[in-house]
Amino acid sequence: MAEVVSLARPYALAAFQQAQEEDALASWSDVLAFVSALAADSELAAVISNPRVAQEQLTQLMLDLCLERLSKTQENFLRLLIINRRLGVVGKITELFEARRSEQEGRSRVEVRSAFALDPRYEQVISGVMAKRLGNVVDLSVTEDSSLIGGVVIRSGDLVIDLSLRGRLKQLSLQLR
Repeated sequence: MAEVVSLARPYALAAFQQAQEEDALASWSDVLAFVSALAADSELAAVISNPRVAQEQLTQLMLDLCLERLSKTQENFLRLLIINRRLGVVGKITELFEARRSEQEGRSRVEVRSAFALDPRYEQVISGVMAKRLGNVVDLSVTEDSSLIGGVVIRSGDLVIDLSLRGRLKQLSLQLR
């Protein structure tokens, strides 16, 4: 995982800097998300990872799939990813790009996993507390995860707050050893 981040980080930074210069962060976000979705397709992923597929063929295929969506610099970026065989990490590039964009815009992405559906009031409380703690506007996403047994796990970047029953049981078992 750390290797993928190391491969993706310079490309994400370059894309972000270019998007800033063009004042086109939203456009770059859309294009990166689209290319990530293409690369995540199992059939296309097999083509991307196949060393027998020539770079020219892969480039033409990707450009054809993107149709007229790309600006000249975005097209050049896509070509660079293909030449350097980094199209397989475009998902991570997109993730790092979006994290950088959120940081610049003063937003923090907060993911909440809950054992059960959360009442909207609790979502507001979590959002308010996390906004205060992070000092940013919070983009909250909530998913249900029955494996937690009860409670919630809150994640924002490297910050993880585990208030789940499963997490507490794990802590208790470690203390009893």
